[in-house]
Amino acid sequence: MLAQLSIKNYALIDDLSVSFFDGFTTITGETGAGKSILLGGLSLVLGKRADLSSLRDPEKKCIIEAEFEIDNYNLKPFFKSHDLEYDARTVIRREIHPGGKSRAFINDSPVTLDLLSRLGKNLVDVHSQHQTLQLTEQDFQMHVVDALGGHQNLLDQYRSGLQSYQAMQKELAALEEQKHNAIKDQDYNSFLLKELEEASLEKGMAEKLETEYEQLTHVETIMESLSGGHQMLNDEQIGLVSSLIQLKQLTARLSHYGDQYQLLNKRVESVLIEINDLGADFQELQERIEPNPQLLEEIANKLQLLHDLQKKHAVLEVDELINIRESLAQEIDRTENLDAEIARKEEEYLQSKQVVDELAAQLNQGRQTVIPVLTKKMESLLGALGMPNATFNIRLLPSEEYKHNGRDNLLFLFSANKGMEYGNIKKVASGGELSRIMLVIKSILAEFEKLPTLMFDEIDSGVSGEISNAMADIMLKMSRNMQVFSITHLPQVASKGLHHYKVFKVEGEIKTDTRIKLLEADERIVELAEMLGGKALSESALAHAKELLN
Repeated sequence: MLAQLSIKNYALIDDLSVSFFDGFTTITGETGAGKSILLGGLSLVLGKRADLSSLRDPEKKCIIEAEFEIDNYNLKPFFKSHDLEYDARTVIRREIHPGGKSRAFINDSPVTLDLLSRLGKNLVDVHSQHQTLQLTEQDFQMHVVDALGGHQNLLDQYRSGLQSYQAMQKELAALEEQKHNAIKDQDYNSFLLKELEEASLEKGMAEKLETEYEQLTHVETIMESLSGGHQMLNDEQIGLVSSLIQLKQLTARLSHYGDQYQLLNKRVESVLIEINDLGADFQELQERIEPNPQLLEEIANKLQLLHDLQKKHAVLEVDELINIRESLAQEIDRTENLDAEIARKEEEYLQSKQVVDELAAQLNQGRQTVIPVLTKKMESLLGALGMPNATFNIRLLPSEEYKHNGRDNLLFLFSANKGMEYGNIKKVASGGELSRIMLVIKSILAEFEKLPTLMFDEIDSGVSGEISNAMADIMLKMSRNMQVFSITHLPQVASKGLHHYKVFKVEGEIKTDTRIKLLEADERIVELAEMLGGKALSESALAHAKELLN
């Protein structure tokens, strides 16, 4: 509920602060006193766009702040989803700067105007004779039917099922598109894969091939070097082996003369063994290597193939070609298995569609049951509001599309008088009739769900005292479950308020200031008497005012 409202530097308001209470509150005041200004200020804090011309002093900023008690509004998920600090007593502030900049805050956190507006719709519902467009919207009409039928749990199930169904619909379409594209690419991908598989790619093969290529290219040089090395080691005259044998014989004789000579002999023996092994290796390598032009050509062709594949796939390493080969194999495998996957997804899709269709059918059945009850309630309440012949013809029509609230279209037809054809409520109902219909619908909704604060702005204009009395009774009844405001010119309505505020102007030397005051019992009598008979208070007017209050 709206607990506190403060307005600074807005229109005729210099600095105003007022506290409000639960229940039914009436607001009165002479024409031009500023009731609409008060409502305009509240609208700004609820997200309405600002107008610089509304600044009282164009050199100063306008600040409007409202405090709401929101514990019963189930708004914690809203605050959490938008990363806002939740407080049971939430403060909304709007600032309009002289330069035209506007800022909005929820519990001191800056927010966009759109977010402020979305929160505002959950806090206050402002309704006037000129604001009945909602009544003509099918979503609102269906909401009334579902509220009376207690369909919220069923609607939640339907929306959850619809979300799953639509997600599967998108997944299936994506798979079909993937299949379509894959078929186009399948032949080319198969060709690329075959080309890579025939290359027999292995990790490190490029380096191995390059080494073999170098050896075969320079085979004669290698053979000459190996032959020369073997000769240097094993030549009978100057070979290292022959010299080391002589050296070994010499150190063998010395080894009898001490440990140091014995050690020297062993070292020569080790070198001789190593040189003999080295000679054997030279000989083995020399025997194994030979010119092989055919193998050289094969290796050159393989290296050229690798180079061509790397260039074709825009990579630098064989490992990258191997990765591409594996990816192509997986892609082709997926394509070949797409039909099976699509078949599985189609089965899931049809199952989810069946679930949604069953829930939509349950909603339709529930609505068919509740529509006669709603019709009877509305016609009965409108009879008390001076529309005894008002009747409704509400029908459900099947919808081809899956809507957010089922598969029904609602035909909401109205007739105000006997013998009058039923027609679209927007076209056949007058402003006063629309206003009373909306009041009736809001009163019905209030019995079945927690509504935000309701602000009725002179919806009783142009109605008789008897009808306005009935309207006030409806608003008073509604206020048992919610906070209700009525801005009114009628004493019959004003007297029913549990709390009565008066908006008035104070003429200053330079400017006029709008103010608001909570009336005490005696002040209410005077205010009602003035509404009944004018400023010149008569005894009869005062007596009538007391009678209204009692």
